[in-house]
Amino acid sequence: MTGGSGLVINDLHVAVDGKEIVKGLSLTIRKGEIHALMGPNGSGKSTLANALMGHPGYEVTSGEILLDGQNIVGEPPDARARLGLFLAFQYPTAIPGVSMGNFLRLAMKSVQGRDIPPMEFRRSVQEQMKLLKMDSSFLSRYLNEGFSGGEKKRAEILQMALLRPKYAVLDETDSGLDIDALRIVSEGVNALAGPDLGVLVITHYQRLLQYIQPQFVHVLVDGRIIRSGGQELAHELEARGYDWVIQEAAATTGEVR
Repeated sequence: MTGGSGLVINDLHVAVDGKEIVKGLSLTIRKGEIHALMGPNGSGKSTLANALMGHPGYEVTSGEILLDGQNIVGEPPDARARLGLFLAFQYPTAIPGVSMGNFLRLAMKSVQGRDIPPMEFRRSVQEQMKLLKMDSSFLSRYLNEGFSGGEKKRAEILQMALLRPKYAVLDETDSGLDIDALRIVSEGVNALAGPDLGVLVITHYQRLLQYIQPQFVHVLVDGRIIRSGGQELAHELEARGYDWVIQEAAATTGEVR
């Protein structure tokens, strides 16, 4: 499968420590679209996210990941970032000794392939921090060290805003957030969403989708997408849980238990 635009995941199989976790997943995300991937714990959601970004601990055993027609399986994470892919981590890592400001400027330089003039960087970062309701003192703090859950997730969205990817994968961005932080982070994502960005929101709960409203919702169970629909599917999952959709899939295919 070649050609065409979009983030195209084609019959993807991913193994961790020799055990297959993602088992033939196919999904296409176009610019301007917001997709939500939901599923119970252990269904393979974070495995998919890490495999998309090229984490070396997640082995793609077969299938394709096409970014605007280019198969990026085998490409290192930095190459994928330069091609326009971004991952917001579920559990961002703290890096003592590296300030947020220096990290962001180096990240922009790496992705854009050029030195960022100080005035240009300052102007860009101040605009985005205002959007995310972040104080300017944030830039002098060490990356994620001592950050609250909400501050870590805002830092991830700030990175996304500055790097301007074509496709963004948000891995359980709502994890560990209170209602106020969830709202602010969601407002940031919504402000960045548009015709030049495709978004895959990975979440366990429907509450995030009250703020970030997807056009497409997919249910992942045991490494496979077993149902897709619109936002009404997320509401039904919130009301009824996952058992009913798992049972319906099992009745249809006999593969999901």
